[in-house]
Amino acid sequence: MDFQTTIDAAASLLLIGSPSVVILDCRFDLAAPDAGKQAYLREHIPTARYVDLNRDLSGPVSPTTGRHPLPRPEDLAVLFGGLGISSDTQVIAYDEINGSFAARAWWLLRWLGHDRAAVLDGGLQAWLKAGGAVESGEPERAARAAAFVPRPDAAAVVTTAELVEALEGRRRLLVDARAPERFAGTFEPIDPVAGHVPGAINHPFTINLREDGQFLPERELARRWRERLAGTAPADVIAMCGSGVTACHNLLALELAGLPAAKLYAGSWSEWIRDPKRPIARG
Repeated sequence: MDFQTTIDAAASLLLIGSPSVVILDCRFDLAAPDAGKQAYLREHIPTARYVDLNRDLSGPVSPTTGRHPLPRPEDLAVLFGGLGISSDTQVIAYDEINGSFAARAWWLLRWLGHDRAAVLDGGLQAWLKAGGAVESGEPERAARAAAFVPRPDAAAVVTTAELVEALEGRRRLLVDARAPERFAGTFEPIDPVAGHVPGAINHPFTINLREDGQFLPERELARRWRERLAGTAPADVIAMCGSGVTACHNLLALELAGLPAAKLYAGSWSEWIRDPKRPIARG
């Protein structure tokens, strides 16, 4: 069976050890970039490989980009192939609990045409609760390299220039995944400028989740998202956040809700504010 959105811990337990499954540990802390790798070394799901948000799941930062630019497809192909991911590989990505970083790995794989990718619902916490084993340290064996052929979907990504044009024509709905206080500009702990892109609406990624960090039932997700979109077709939705990471969580939630085809503004807020001439809204 293919898992293309999420997978629960019980199903994951049955797949551990299969040569056709690759598990990615995506834990990360924006405030302490090395914390995710250290957590991985202490304990991780058996056979899991660690991927770092800054070094593996993002490209080089430049004066015109956001904090987590998209990697080049050819660089991702080398990364994923080196991790043993081929066209018939089932990938399971996880982080600590809520899937906010694992969804980035999921989206990158989907962007490059690899549909057999899923986020472990509830992350490592759900795995442990289900009785899953853990191991520590680096893997004893290197991953067996595979041929990963990237087929990037250019239509899945929106540039800043395209976003400006779309908003001017009022043809798209821009949805920001950041916390309400960051969206409103009353509190900004990461970026040097507070606020949001004029015309955007707020849908914090955390409201896709239950209290235990797992996704809401699909029917409830669909209800919430249809209410938020207010008639806008999913293909006319653009997802953003601070740097293009938690926006992927909203894109995953839309898939779960049966509302696919939304696009990612990869540069997000941290790229938007690179140019002081771009307008900013607050409140």
